[in-house]
Amino acid sequence: MPVHPSIVHVALHTPSHSGVGDLLSYASERPLAPGTLVRVPLGSREVLGVVWDADQATGELPDGATLRAIAGMLEGVAPLDAHWRRLVAFAARYYQRALGEVALAALPPQLRDLKPEQLARRLRRPATPAGDTSDTIENIALTAEQESARARIAAEKGPFLLFGSTGSGKTEVYLRCVQEMLEADKGDGFPAQALVMVPEINLTPQLEERFVGRFAPRFGAGAVVSLHSGMTNPQRLKSWLAAHSGSARIVLGTRMAVFASLPGLKLIVVDEEHDPSYKQQEGARYSARDLAIWRGREQGAKVLLGSATPSLESWHASRPPTPEDPEGGRYVRLHMPSRIGAGALARVRRVDMNQQPRRTVFSAPLLQAITERVARGEQSMILLNRRGYAPVLHCVDCGWKSDCPHCSAHQVFHKTDRTLRCHHCGFAVRVPHHCPSCGSPDIHPMGRGTEQLEEQLAALLRNVQRPDGNAARVARIDADTTKAKGALEAQLAQVHAGEVDVLVGTQMIAKGHDFRRITLVAAVQPDGALFSSDFRAPERLFALLMQAAGRAGRDAAYMAAQGTQCEMWVQSFHPQHAVFEALRTHDYPAFATQQLKEREEAAMPPFSYQALVRADARTQEVAQGFLSAATAAAHATGLPGLDLVTLFPPVPLTIQRVANVERAQMLMESPSRAALQRFLAAWQPVLQTTRSQPEHKGLIRWLVDVDPLAI
Repeated sequence: MPVHPSIVHVALHTPSHSGVGDLLSYASERPLAPGTLVRVPLGSREVLGVVWDADQATGELPDGATLRAIAGMLEGVAPLDAHWRRLVAFAARYYQRALGEVALAALPPQLRDLKPEQLARRLRRPATPAGDTSDTIENIALTAEQESARARIAAEKGPFLLFGSTGSGKTEVYLRCVQEMLEADKGDGFPAQALVMVPEINLTPQLEERFVGRFAPRFGAGAVVSLHSGMTNPQRLKSWLAAHSGSARIVLGTRMAVFASLPGLKLIVVDEEHDPSYKQQEGARYSARDLAIWRGREQGAKVLLGSATPSLESWHASRPPTPEDPEGGRYVRLHMPSRIGAGALARVRRVDMNQQPRRTVFSAPLLQAITERVARGEQSMILLNRRGYAPVLHCVDCGWKSDCPHCSAHQVFHKTDRTLRCHHCGFAVRVPHHCPSCGSPDIHPMGRGTEQLEEQLAALLRNVQRPDGNAARVARIDADTTKAKGALEAQLAQVHAGEVDVLVGTQMIAKGHDFRRITLVAAVQPDGALFSSDFRAPERLFALLMQAAGRAGRDAAYMAAQGTQCEMWVQSFHPQHAVFEALRTHDYPAFATQQLKEREEAAMPPFSYQALVRADARTQEVAQGFLSAATAAAHATGLPGLDLVTLFPPVPLTIQRVANVERAQMLMESPSRAALQRFLAAWQPVLQTTRSQPEHKGLIRWLVDVDPLAI
């Protein structure tokens, strides 16, 4: 038998559902530690891989078998530790993806492309000098509620759910917890590190500013780094290497940062933990919040989730013990109900749009309230979660609508550049001068987007003056106005500087931003989510409105000087709906109790566990046929766990065609997470076999989504 000095098993990013195993074996001239980054041949290419485990003794192969040798290792980069490898292995197993796919996706893209000699040059660059560790950090005095939360986090094991109202000072608690963790580091091992996650890229700059301002003087400018997809590849590599080596003590990032290599991890903070952005929607569909909980437990790090409107899963998991439920939840709930500086929460005012003239966009009372705020030099914020000028163009004569030719969705009318644009596939055309179907020139926009709202509001306020005598200024922030690099930061700076009187935008302005002069927030068309088929829609709407309301009146001293009260206006055709009733009293616990009761009666999460299998194909028949055949095969084979799993029939997605690809899905549900996982693991080879059958030739791809957030 041929003998090799050492056989190493390497995780590679192989094609999805290729049938290639999780690990491929290579020959190495010398023993390599697990976690070592190597370059290996794969077909005609040379790719990056991670040594997962190794037969350090001489390896024997069957007669006639040969192994290709590794091409080289990335010198200067320490092996990825066992904690990181266990995190990746768990994520791959739980979310039903290939080990190599998750492992390589967790590494910075440039690391996969650089040759060893290129990386060596990069590593020789001088590091950012450390700060003067003798410096003391000037702390802001904590309120009694903040101090109570800080003390319990220091004394107890967790995980913790910090349930604090908007403006209650959750960020200061995060800062103090990170500070205490770093100062408690005795320096007898790997430097202690913290991971702080936010749901969206646009929230990282203001958080980074606060963390750098607090910790850079003590620990050096390089002690705080960011990790998110908005960074360039060289920036991401630099931050990742700083975290991996321990020179970065604090990593701020979005969901991708949960996979950062942090050997000294002692604390994980997940801000706005309820936000659906923590769930990846492409590739491995992981939940960064849930992985943070798992990683903290496995690596011995404390985990702190924070939100004014926690997810119902986290709220249920933090329930206190009762006589009926003596154990309670596995999280520790910490409550901070008061705003900093004794500021009041926004008074909620509801406008019944049934009493307004038809096609009214801004009711007379709301417009009057906005006008009064502008005249006093205060700012207002208008929320509409739909960008563009109008959702669709419509021909009055023949009924034509601006449908996308490639998707089962409308093309949105963007007046600024006179285009019709599909927000699903990106297809865009110029706005026609007449109806493409009948030739009529009588085509009109239907519905409203933020672009139209900005235009109409500017017209309504054209004669309103600010205290300095200038005309009122209206600005818009959404995905269309923030495409250019630095655009969002520049626009937010204008708002903070008082150069904008009324800010119109989508949900991206409703979360996390610390606007100091906004005293009025209005949601003009929130009814769409009230009667959605998605059982999570009320939870998402309530969270969005509560977060939006929290942007008003954040500076108690400013509000007292103005002598005014902050307000949240809601225009609705259903003003007495339970969502708005709970919003009126800012009573999240009552809302959560009612929602959890309904979910328990319907056996919905968190009282059951779900997964989706989605199929994309050239035709809807092939997509649904594949799912039906796989279901039949599962029943015929009697897969483990199937007795506790309900498989629902396949159905088209709400938007069933995107970019000329038909999409279908099927839901599975179980009262047991373990049973669902056993079934999914056993079903993977069945799905692979089913795909190879001739009748499913038109199938493009299939994927599994565990714990889906959108059905």
